Amino acid sequence: MPPALSPLAVLAYLLMFVGLIGSVLPLVPGPLLIWLGVLLWAANDGFQSVGWPTLLFLGILTLLAWSSDLLLTTVFSRRMGASWKAVLGAIVGGLAGGLLLGGWIPIVGTLLATILGAIAGMVAVEAMDKRDLRVALRATQGYMVGVLASSLLEATLAIAMILIFLWQAFL
Repeated sequence: MPPALSPLAVLAYLLMFVGLIGSVLPLVPGPLLIWLGVLLWAANDGFQSVGWPTLLFLGILTLLAWSSDLLLTTVFSRRMGASWKAVLGAIVGGLAGGLLLGGWIPIVGTLLATILGAIAGMVAVEAMDKRDLRVALRATQGYMVGVLASSLLEATLAIAMILIFLWQAFL
């Protein structure tokens, strides 16, 4: 029987909700927040409904989601000719955009500032490195395809994690 609506259960649900939203927002570790929410919920339930095998499986999905973000953006960028410096430029630009500019406009502003920062960082570094704006834009296109693919995969895994939790906890 699932736990009553205790403060820990409410916090667990909140973590899962923020994690679900965060699965499509840059800089928010969505699947990790979902996993932490499930862990908190399971601990509050005494691990009766959701046990360690489920938590382990959800942990594997969390690692898969996290690694897919790094892997897909890097692979697509590199296939389109981006240098490692340009990938690093995108990461630094995305972090700078999200942290410095994103706070002014909640959620949507953070998303846009992170994406625009990543694009600007990659284009700037690649254009300086290769001295060809066309090559820089092509590499950035590959980066954006990788970001979209990893976001889609991360959102899919986050939804799967929530569904597995619901199945284990309530069915």
